[in-house]
Amino acid sequence: MAEKKLAEHRADPDTGAVDQQALDEVVRFTSELIRIDTSNAGDGSCRERPAAEYVAEQLTDVGIEPALLERTPGRTNVVARIAGSDPSADAMLVHGHLDVVPAEAADWQVHPFSGEVRDGVVWGRGAVDMKDMDAMMLAVIRQWARSGVRPRRDIVLAFTADEEDSAEDGSGFLADRHGALFEGCTEGISESGAFTFHAGGGMRIYPIGAGERGTAWLKLTAHGRAGHGSKVNRDNAVSRLADAVSRIGAHDWPVRLTPTVRAALRELAALHDLDIDPERADFDVDALLGKLGPSAKLVEPTVRNSANPTMLTAGYKVNVIPGSAVAYVDGRVVPGGEAEFRTTMDELTGPDVTWDYHHGEVALQAPVDSPTFAAMRAAIERFDPQSHTVPFCMSGGTDAKQFSRLGIVGYGFSPLKLPEGFDYQALFHGVDERVPVEGLHFGVRVLDHFLRGLPGSGGAAI
Repeated sequence: MAEKKLAEHRADPDTGAVDQQALDEVVRFTSELIRIDTSNAGDGSCRERPAAEYVAEQLTDVGIEPALLERTPGRTNVVARIAGSDPSADAMLVHGHLDVVPAEAADWQVHPFSGEVRDGVVWGRGAVDMKDMDAMMLAVIRQWARSGVRPRRDIVLAFTADEEDSAEDGSGFLADRHGALFEGCTEGISESGAFTFHAGGGMRIYPIGAGERGTAWLKLTAHGRAGHGSKVNRDNAVSRLADAVSRIGAHDWPVRLTPTVRAALRELAALHDLDIDPERADFDVDALLGKLGPSAKLVEPTVRNSANPTMLTAGYKVNVIPGSAVAYVDGRVVPGGEAEFRTTMDELTGPDVTWDYHHGEVALQAPVDSPTFAAMRAAIERFDPQSHTVPFCMSGGTDAKQFSRLGIVGYGFSPLKLPEGFDYQALFHGVDERVPVEGLHFGVRVLDHFLRGLPGSGGAAI
């Protein structure tokens, strides 16, 4: 009987649809994970271990043996493998991070670490970034274990530390020191894709991540002549730094369209009944963005490199001119735009200010015509038939950057259905972060359907 049941599941991915226990668990897991404060301020004080132990307990409870791995005590990662039915098939990585950005309780309607469920909504830091996806992963895998479901491809689960900073204690550590745990993984899915984007007029779009801009966090240093604040000083480090920061902030970066962004523009234009050709030399992307209405937000940040000054520090007393001044810049680089970014920063900083990478990570692209991307489309459209899926490039970055060192192609796919008024992108790192219960239920159904019906990897590159 057990063999027959497994055969039925392999033949029809919809057999054994998500049960009520899984729907209840995804809400409970989201709430309980939020209550575990894993705030990552970037100062090394974060401790993900309590959340990692919670995740490990849920997996162990259904007979799955996880590995808990640390580079730094308390900065814990969890990895587990679910064996598929086809040993010759490539494996799929499904990963989510356990840390969150800090939250100031006084600014919130509901305490950010309460995990309160109120009026059909789960409140708290991490509700969309990304303890909701962690909870979906657990709910789906636990149901499989209870009912004997096996996907065709091996599924490797990774719950990581330190994504909200450098990832050195998280996915970077796993990729560099524990690559064998991900043997056979050719593709991966994680955060920042497959959420409902309301484009106006009742149009619902689900953008699926198929690329990420690279990370270029910079440290700028200006040197000058220290002296008394009342004296003329033409070698003022603060003035030199301020000039450079002003030039960087005012710079207009040229358009650089990547294959992923071109694909996004074509599909968004078609949804708005616009006929475009992004390959033409005279194509005006800014004019098109002006015609896309709210949809423009999905691509506008990724048609160029960018650099935003974010931090300044200099001096120790108002009447003392310091000998040096420091600034930090958040740079983001489109795939293929690295050389232009470095040359431009040399020009903008000038001869009196030096710069270096405070932290850097690669830009990514993934094929949008692969069987896996088609399966993601199909899973979303099965459970929201009136919706539209489009590829897009993320303006920021995820753990997919570190896992790409292992040759894993990353997609942004953490499905979530949101009603109008829930601005997913604004809730990321924002005040009053929250997620609807029905959105979590949708996500579990979509994730279950997608992972059980996974095709083989591969497909033409974009």
